Formats: sequence, structure tokens, C-alpha cells
Amino acid sequence: MAMRSIQQAFEVRYSYPVHCTHKLFDLANPCLAAIFAPAPSLPKLWVVLDQAVAEHHPTLLAAIAAYAQASQAFELVEPSLVLAGGEVIKHSSEPLQAVYAGINRYAIDRHSYVMAIGGGALIDMVGYAAATAHRGVRLIRVPTTVLAQNDAAVGVKNSINAFGKKNFLGTFAPPYAVLNDSHFLTTLSERDWRSGIAEAIKVALLKDPAFFATIEQTTSALQQRDLAVMQDQIFRCAELHLAHIAGGDPFERGSARPLDFGHWAAHKLEYLSEYSLRHGEAVAIGIALDCTYNYLLGDLAEATWQRVINCLMALGFDLYHPALSSYLDQPMHPQSLLSGLTEFREHLGGQLTITLIRDIGQPYDVHTIDLSVMQQAIRYLAERA
Repeated sequence: MAMRSIQQAFEVRYSYPVHCTHKLFDLANPCLAAIFAPAPSLPKLWVVLDQAVAEHHPTLLAAIAAYAQASQAFELVEPSLVLAGGEVIKHSSEPLQAVYAGINRYAIDRHSYVMAIGGGALIDMVGYAAATAHRGVRLIRVPTTVLAQNDAAVGVKNSINAFGKKNFLGTFAPPYAVLNDSHFLTTLSERDWRSGIAEAIKVALLKDPAFFATIEQTTSALQQRDLAVMQDQIFRCAELHLAHIAGGDPFERGSARPLDFGHWAAHKLEYLSEYSLRHGEAVAIGIALDCTYNYLLGDLAEATWQRVINCLMALGFDLYHPALSSYLDQPMHPQSLLSGLTEFREHLGGQLTITLIRDIGQPYDVHTIDLSVMQQAIRYLAERA
């Protein structure tokens, strides 16, 4: 039978700024006002705020209102929506529906702006709502944790959890702008300050030996909460993530996902620990596990493996959690960490692809994992703990 076909092809260029600043909503800071596109009338801006941020910064909403009035750059839609953050916000449909309801109630359209202020989980959820309401409204991300400023907020992914799996529902939708305000970092807990550094270690191990050496040399300063050192680390980490997105596979059409180094185990660990582990804490364990696996295989030099372990430990990370050993000898059990390998493959599709490193700055992909060696690596971390 005859076939008639039309082959469609077009390109869409994406561009968005990532600004690093301090005290974003100070009236003397022009950063926020400068990002709004010229418009015939003042664009609407609606804020969704992490409850923990609101509690630590009780004058924040008043400061945003004062900024709107003084700058005349946008019309602030009130009241803002304040939601409890953390990974739990991605488990239920209620927070998502609350954002949809606000976008509808306040007539937020494609020329309006939703500003998400909070940690990576809240920004993920609000980003998913913004990307799917009206097929996409403009999203301004204001990440308030080290993890979110390093990694979660600077890329193009948005998601919520479903079916007991992390990020099962999601979109690839770039933000309108990302505004990293280091002032928010000053009120973080010790755990949240430390947790995000794991993503910097990850990208340094993949792409930049000099950056990893800098992290090694500044572990003490980071432990002592040196804000200037943290600002430099966040800027370089965000820079490396953005360079990868621009030059690689931003919408993950292939089977390789190098920026998820250490993450197959991290995602499963978060679930197995009932999310008592922070994402960065789970990533630190995942990096330690995969590097130990590679060392035991003989594909990573002992000296390099020791540098990775020592750096993580110097920052105060625990490199073992009891959930690692759950059902260790039953790798297909849903409560076994090793079943996370199957889930990781299913999430991306295609063949299993796990990124490892031969040396710092020398990543490579494998498509099979020797379960007996991975079990040995888990036992090794357990013994060291």
C-alpha cells in the first residue's frame, strides 16, 4: 500500500540566567527587578514559599512586597502560598493541587511569573505545576539550600514522586531564571549545609580534578561554615552542571546519565530510609559505594579511592546506612538496595547505564553490574562504619 509522509523538524533555543547574589530582596539590590521582560503592563508575580524558609525569615514576605512597590517591576499577587517543604511535598497530590488552584485563582498566564522559594523538593514540585499549567507558565526559582543552589534548581527537570519511586512524574522545562541568594544559607541546619556539598563532589569527580582538589583543601572551612568558600563552591558547581546540560543531552533522550553518578543507590536509599536521609547524604553514600565497587574491581586506584572516601568523611558524611544491607542476599527483593538498579534502568529506559570513574575527571559508563562485587562493596562500607 502507498504511504504518504511528512517529516517535521524544528529547533527551539532555550536561554535562562543563573544569578548568584546576596540579599536578593534588599531594596538596593537590582538583580530581581532586572530579570523581568519589558511588558505593556506590570507582570504578575505569585510566590510559593517553603514553610521552613518563612519561619527562619519571618520578614521575607513583607520584604518582597516592599521590593515590588519600590521597584515597580512587577505586580505582587497576594496572598502567597506557604507549604511545608522537604521530600514529603513530592509524595502527595495535595501541594500540587494547591499550586494549580492558585495559578487558576489569580489568573497566572504565560506572561505571568510563579516564584518558588525553598529547597529542591519544593522547587521540583512547583516547577512541575508551572510546566503543566497552561502548558507552561514562567517559573523563577529561588533555591534556599546548598543542594538546590548547587544542582537541583539550576537544570531543566521538574518532578514529583509516585508509585514509591522518586521523580516518577515530571517534565523537562527550563526555568525563566534562577536566583541564588547566599543569605538563605546562613540559617540552614548543619545537615542541610553539609548535604548539598555531595553534589559538588559528584560533579568535580566527573569533570574537574582541580575543583575536587579545592574541595579537599577547603573541607575545614566548609565545616566551619565559611560563606565565601561556600559561595565559590556553589558557583563552580552550578557552572559545571550548566555546561554539561548545554553540551550534552539536556532532555535525556539517550541511556547515559552521567550527572547521576552515585544516584542509582541514592534514590533507592532515600526510599528505603523513608526519606530520613537527605538527598545529599544519600548521594554521598552512593558515591562512596560506587567508588568502592570500582576499587574492588581493580578499575580505580586505591589512592584515588582513598581520596574520595577521606574527602567525604572530612566533611562529616556518614558513608553507611543500615538500609544498604537490607535483603542484601536477595537483590530482586523490592526492599533490597540492589533492586534500585532495575528501577534506575526503568526510569531512563533502554539499557542499564551506570557512570563510574577510572580517575578523577575520567568518567566512563558500564551496562552491567557484578552483584557479588557490589555486595562486597556494601559489606566493606559496613565494616568501616
